[in-house]
Amino acid sequence: MLIKNGLVEVDGQIKFQDILIENEKIKEIADEINIISEEVIDAQGGYILPGVIDPHVHMRDPGLTHKEDFETGSMACAKGGVTTFLDMPNTIPNTITEEALLDKKRDAVGRSYVDYGFYFGGSKNDNSLEVAKVKDMAVATKVFMNVSTGNMLVEDEQILENIFKSSKLVAVHAEGEMVAKAIELSEKTKTPVYLCHLSTKEEIEMVREAKAKGLEIYAEVTPHHLFLNQEHVGSDNLLRMKPELKTKEDNEALWEGIVDGTVDTIGTDHAPHTLAEKTEKLTFGIPGVQFSLEMMLKAVKGERITLEKLKEIMCENPAKIFGIKNKGKLEVGYDADIVIVDMKNEEKITNEEVVSKCGWTPYNERTRGGKVMATLVRGNVVYNERRIKKFINNKIGKEVM
Repeated sequence: MLIKNGLVEVDGQIKFQDILIENEKIKEIADEINIISEEVIDAQGGYILPGVIDPHVHMRDPGLTHKEDFETGSMACAKGGVTTFLDMPNTIPNTITEEALLDKKRDAVGRSYVDYGFYFGGSKNDNSLEVAKVKDMAVATKVFMNVSTGNMLVEDEQILENIFKSSKLVAVHAEGEMVAKAIELSEKTKTPVYLCHLSTKEEIEMVREAKAKGLEIYAEVTPHHLFLNQEHVGSDNLLRMKPELKTKEDNEALWEGIVDGTVDTIGTDHAPHTLAEKTEKLTFGIPGVQFSLEMMLKAVKGERITLEKLKEIMCENPAKIFGIKNKGKLEVGYDADIVIVDMKNEEKITNEEVVSKCGWTPYNERTRGGKVMATLVRGNVVYNERRIKKFINNKIGKEVM
């Protein structure tokens, strides 16, 4: 396959480049590649980016598939330029036993348009022996320190320490003082910690101080905590999630954290619920994976961040942190996970575009920063906006671990 007429960032400059793909890998990137290829994609002046890695999604499979499943969730990924997602363990049953993890892995085979990985969950009943057994079969151990479902809220300090010691990397839902606790446990056990969906100025400062001490701490923020705040929350409860939306001052602190390197990644915390569920009673969680890249491109256009920084936090850093090989960069030898974006498109995002089962987006009627035109996973086209049949029957996604 050959991609022509696409704009690529090279040493800080945007220039036209051709990309040759062979055996699912990038074989060559050059000003002009003149070979005969069975398939040529004309990027038509679109920007070519590495596939996005979303390190934080809830695909609701198994047990809650009326909200989402691997097929529909991965379709949302493909349409949004996400070529790899990492799925959280608070499903039904909770992914807190080796058997549950293996079942989930088997169930996902042949059902995803994009590549994927799985978290293993910590349990309040101390499953640290199970954690140790499966730690090389999962991207990380997820520990809920503030709120969760089933048996996954872990509050006992000794159990927390046991789980941390048994893990190669711990991802935590921690808010406020629990962020400090997670950092303390990381320092005590010498276990790297990935702090999910940070939302306040104070939390960002805690991470900044921990990194200054040389601790292996990673920080994630979500697009909704960057672009939305308490002023946007209405009476319909649609924009309610955990952590809740904060203030404009907190928005600014998160952006500052991205610019100065305190924040490492963008994760969507894609947590789809149907509109009926959201409006009938208070239900925490919002969808996000389909429009994360298009929203973050608004920040590039508004010069809040550079295109280089966007690729760092949405592609390169997730691959490094979670040990996902050959992904995250447009480089020779890497997987041909590629997104073609029309940066001139500033249409409004609408609920009608949503392919998730939930059928809505918190970014409805908001202007996008660009539109995903095509998504390739390991050189396989899984989404193409310009074709009448936009989704190719190409469920080629495979596990990254």
